[in-house]
Amino acid sequence: MTRWLRYALLAWALLLTACVPAVRMKGDAGLLADQRAREQALAPLDRWMLQGRLGVSNGKDGGSGNFSWSQDGAHYEFVLRAPVTGKSFRLSGDDHGALMEGLDGGPIRGRDAESLMHRALGWDVPLRDLRAWVLGLRADGGPAELTFGADRLPASLLQDGWSVDYREWDTSHQPPLPKKLYAAKPPYKVKLVIESWQLP
Repeated sequence: MTRWLRYALLAWALLLTACVPAVRMKGDAGLLADQRAREQALAPLDRWMLQGRLGVSNGKDGGSGNFSWSQDGAHYEFVLRAPVTGKSFRLSGDDHGALMEGLDGGPIRGRDAESLMHRALGWDVPLRDLRAWVLGLRADGGPAELTFGADRLPASLLQDGWSVDYREWDTSHQPPLPKKLYAAKPPYKVKLVIESWQLP
């Protein structure tokens, strides 16, 4: 990870704390039916943009910053801004490859976003699955186990070795969309606080 990114992002690490949901219910037939209805409504959504704050940790280094994420079909653009220096990096791509810009050594390319982010910054972020999880959906990967809160929305999701906690939901959208989610696969942790959603 470049020095400016490591130290500048550490400044906001404490901004991404929240309480664990008090209620976690196993999915019964009704709750799982509601979740399938949410997934059927949101799965076709392939154009959206969100803005918020991101925190990451690999068990040794970590940090946070403001970010925006836009998705247009297979094409994505992810921009992270360091709060102190104002520097930023941009990760973009599609099914054919990924490009990261803003690093000290100049732009680099890779076969996909996950491998490129690991190579450039040492972060293991499951971006492919996160595209579904950020909408509150199960990804297309392995089997998923869900629990639900008192609001009948997902409280946790276990999938592909990751544990995803949904800490808060934006009910101004229908179906509701996540506002805070924490994903962990020791020693890696990813925390998202979503401040705004833009949908078609």
